[in-house]
Amino acid sequence: MTRILFVCLGNICRSPTAEAVMAHLVREAGLEQEVEIESAGTGGWHVGNVPDARATAAAGARGFAMRSVAQQVTAADFDRFDLLIAMDRENLANLRRLAPDADAARKAHLLREFDPHSAGAPDLDVPDPYYGGTDGFDHVLDLVEAACAGLLDELRTSRA
Repeated sequence: MTRILFVCLGNICRSPTAEAVMAHLVREAGLEQEVEIESAGTGGWHVGNVPDARATAAAGARGFAMRSVAQQVTAADFDRFDLLIAMDRENLANLRRLAPDADAARKAHLLREFDPHSAGAPDLDVPDPYYGGTDGFDHVLDLVEAACAGLLDELRTSRA
């Protein structure tokens, strides 16, 4: 079983979007028994809340169901999960500071590292759409879909 935690700041936009997209891809691939997926935020402001309505609408328009409830990442998550995947460099740095040791810190990655089309790009952040318009949520979905497809390919390769 591979356990993946997607992480953004508040756990109401980007990371639940990645959780929903990855869950959909895993289900389509028939790997539900082999891959466990959750999401969390490095901040605790939205703990207990459902995802942002704009993120939910954008995901739903593409056939992705967002069902998570916001939670905050903890140091214990480094024991629970094999990969902690941050949406941007700020949250990656927060994860690495939270990691209990260097081995745990190596579990933290940027989501777009898994998108083969992003290789060599100077900026691998998935931008936070919270303060923008609805087009920002569609852009996030574009980036997340490409990176999650790459992540799924990597999981398949590592299992082979």
